[in-house]
Amino acid sequence: MVDETSIFIGASRKPDDSYQRAEELLLRYGNRHGLVTGATGTGKTVSLQILAEGFSNAGVPVFCADIKGDLSGISMMGEAKDFLVKRAEQVKLDPYQFQEFPVIFWDLFGEQGHPIRATISEMGPLLLSRLMNLTEAQEGVMNIAFRIADEEGLLLLDLKDLQALLANIAERADELSARYGNVTKPSVGAIQRTLLVLESQGAANFFGEPALRIADIMRTTRDGRGAISVLAADKLMMNPRLYATFLLWLMSELFEELPEVGDLDRPKLVFFFDEAHLLFEDAPKVLIDRVEQVVRLIRSKGVGVYFVTQNPLDIPEKVLAQLGNRVQHALRAYTPREQQAVRSAAETFRPNPDFDCATAITQLATGEALVSMLEDKGVPAMVQRTLIRPPSSRLGPITPEERRKIIAESPVAGQYDEAVDRESAFEMLQKKAKEAQDAEAQAQQQNSGGSRWTIPGFDDVLGTGNRRSSNRQTVAEAAIKSVVRSVGSSVGRAIVRGILGSLARGR
Repeated sequence: MVDETSIFIGASRKPDDSYQRAEELLLRYGNRHGLVTGATGTGKTVSLQILAEGFSNAGVPVFCADIKGDLSGISMMGEAKDFLVKRAEQVKLDPYQFQEFPVIFWDLFGEQGHPIRATISEMGPLLLSRLMNLTEAQEGVMNIAFRIADEEGLLLLDLKDLQALLANIAERADELSARYGNVTKPSVGAIQRTLLVLESQGAANFFGEPALRIADIMRTTRDGRGAISVLAADKLMMNPRLYATFLLWLMSELFEELPEVGDLDRPKLVFFFDEAHLLFEDAPKVLIDRVEQVVRLIRSKGVGVYFVTQNPLDIPEKVLAQLGNRVQHALRAYTPREQQAVRSAAETFRPNPDFDCATAITQLATGEALVSMLEDKGVPAMVQRTLIRPPSSRLGPITPEERRKIIAESPVAGQYDEAVDRESAFEMLQKKAKEAQDAEAQAQQQNSGGSRWTIPGFDDVLGTGNRRSSNRQTVAEAAIKSVVRSVGSSVGRAIVRGILGSLARGR
């Protein structure tokens, strides 16, 4: 029915509802991205599950988010339930074999999977500003903070590093304003308050070390299957902006780290972005433009990005145009906006003369979808009304005991469990502040201990000869020291930041 070069999606139907043909996704076009849409309860999660199963069996690692916990069942063997067996017969899936898949569970909070962390430096000023919903002026201060950290060799690893740097910037506001433009204490204070909110929402668990290694989400098993990384996102969805920012950071990390490979016979990794509307809601134009750029260019790195959302209108047109493989589940059309969404979704497909696409979208049953995959030469296939195949793994969530067992036996067990807090900006700035205090105390002690008196800025007029006070320096000396500091802070410490402003590791 299908070969090793494709993933079986389901079976399309003729106008009389009889079997027509097998619908499949060609693996060589798996990196041309995709879209899975549909209203709640129409079968999007199952479509995501069978796509992840297919990619895994083809040796392609998968990363996906589990919003409701249902996707965790992919780690367990499926069961022969009547409605699943019936669907397998309808789509001529013979034999219908059950299978468990190699899964690695991840969780930003470290509760339902291995902890995922990223450093502040890797996140970059653009994504942090998006996460914190900063104003334009506050975003400017954030960019200055990262510039100073780069120039002065201050490692930004966790939230306390950024907080310490911002406090230092507030103290030096006048000096920095002369160099970089207006740096106001109120802007710094507003950023600090936002950081406190993030900290209370659990973001402190995400920022730090050891940071996630991209290689750990691109694993394959000894039998050649791709590992499926499942991000537990039910708690994470309480902070949707953190969820969207994290996935965007991960996508940008993939873009920065992976080499150019061109078109392969199958992707190197497939990335599913569930609840994709969260990425674009209230996003500034510069961010949307850069997301579109990443989506367009990451294909040549061998990565396929699949957006999963309820409404096709959730995706900007520039991004939507990059998504070649499409699965459209039912949409409800009660309001004018919903009716517009149905028309927009219908217009994106290559028409099929056997049915009206817009009408069909509102009449699709659960587990049924309009499917259009890329055919030979990358041309979209004519849209087909398709029954989606049943999954080989368990349909529904696993138990907490089963999850704990999988986590304990994971190939990355123990690698990310304990946070590491090495010397970084917080400790370095504390050390500098203590050294400055000690130097000031020593200078005051020396000045108060002598019998002579001096006039600030002039040579010694009474006492032991023609000598300046030890804590003064000439204008020339100050200029020389400034140049030395500037050169010393920049030479050998060039920071390369990527397309989304995050730190490009491994360069």
